[in-house]
Amino acid sequence: MKRRDFFEKSIIAGGLAMPAAAFSSKGTESPAGSLPEGEEVFIEKPLAGRPHEGKVLAVIQPHCDDIAYYAAGTVAKLMHEGYTGYLIRTTNDDAAGAGDSIGERVLNNEVSNEAFAKVMGFKKVYDLGYRNHRMDEYNIQEIKGRLIFLFRLLKVDTVVCFDPWDHYEENPDHYVTARAVEAARWMAGMNTDYPEQLEVVEPHPVIERYYYARGPQIVNRIVDIGNFIDKKVEANMAVVSQGGGGRTGSLLRRRLAAEGKRLPILGNDDRTADFNYIKNFMLDQFSESIRGIPSDRKTGKKYGLEWAEKFRYFGSNDQGMTDYIRKNAISI
Repeated sequence: MKRRDFFEKSIIAGGLAMPAAAFSSKGTESPAGSLPEGEEVFIEKPLAGRPHEGKVLAVIQPHCDDIAYYAAGTVAKLMHEGYTGYLIRTTNDDAAGAGDSIGERVLNNEVSNEAFAKVMGFKKVYDLGYRNHRMDEYNIQEIKGRLIFLFRLLKVDTVVCFDPWDHYEENPDHYVTARAVEAARWMAGMNTDYPEQLEVVEPHPVIERYYYARGPQIVNRIVDIGNFIDKKVEANMAVVSQGGGGRTGSLLRRRLAAEGKRLPILGNDDRTADFNYIKNFMLDQFSESIRGIPSDRKTGKKYGLEWAEKFRYFGSNDQGMTDYIRKNAISI
């Protein structure tokens, strides 16, 4: 059963000021494994100004609702701080829902993907067009090759995607995309891989990665999205072809009205109902049943934040040396 079918049936049946830059907190976030000894959970706070001006962010999702669900707050934060963002969707979302033909499903999800991209402010959208829930039948070498070309062409500095080392992911589109992204971002900087591309693009390594997961994972970075939670809500409102957000609140409001009931939190109009449903129910109170992960508010509260997203993060390997030089270098 697809998410949209599940939530629509649930409704019918009666279901459902810039702070300082950063600080660290010791510990592990995940029951699936521990952080390496000595590593800390880093709290990434909003930065003043546009410190990432000139940098490029590639946001890769298999389906039109994945980033909206799990990482839109962080993506909004990074782009607010200066990144130019590009959206890459690997599937065509062609699994038909109840009453939909495959063609209708593809079109509806494409419209949602474009609407999501507009809300977030991406410069361009790339659709790779693989069949929904069938990415494990494609040659991963082809997928890697296409991603390597895009990473080189766009000169990508940072990627956001599913965690390629998540052991609890059952959706082949998610784990195949994640593994292809991790391999491609590594190979993109080498002149020995896909050398024919080098006639039109140059090698370009992708260093920084924010990887998220639906199940338990090793988490070493918590991103404060308090200033961007409303943008994340709006991103989910744009994805009307899926069941978690979109128009779920307004559908629920109308069903209750037909029964002579109302939930005050849903307000008096459809937009308010959709907005408040996503913010208060999908991202908070009923997050685990709707998205399969703890509430963004609950995640933030653990670290003294109002709203937060969590990631397995990788950055520059020379950060330790950079910090050492900053602390110990003297003028000569």
